[in-house]
Amino acid sequence: MAKHDKHTQARAPREHWKEEPDDHDYPAAESYLSLLLGEVDVRRLVEALQGASIVHRKAKDLLRASRLPLLDADDPHVAIDLAKVRSGKRLSPVLIVRGTLANDVAMTVADGYHRICASYHLDEDADIPIRIVGPPARAASRR
Repeated sequence: MAKHDKHTQARAPREHWKEEPDDHDYPAAESYLSLLLGEVDVRRLVEALQGASIVHRKAKDLLRASRLPLLDADDPHVAIDLAKVRSGKRLSPVLIVRGTLANDVAMTVADGYHRICASYHLDEDADIPIRIVGPPARAASRR
């Protein structure tokens, strides 16, 4: 998708974010992380995510750190999030597991990839609320 000009961005609806992730975001993160890690590490990460403070990072930086491609605005899940924004509904903060630069391991979006992409389409410099935790110590040391 072509980058918006300043006039288009001024008319685009701004996303609004909830203060806390939705309850169903944690089981979604757990399901995804279970494809990458063992049960003990997944449980520890999800518990850590539930206790982590909200911080804010820019949509463009989250995509770069995750090494994930920007999904098109017409991707079904991105389109749903864009429709939520247009209707004034708030988006849920994103759940992140930090990567390790020294080992060339990208950041993992445990839940919220489509919300990051939707936000990027509206404003790549938008601050997205996230909960971020470090990788499991054992997993980081094995790489």
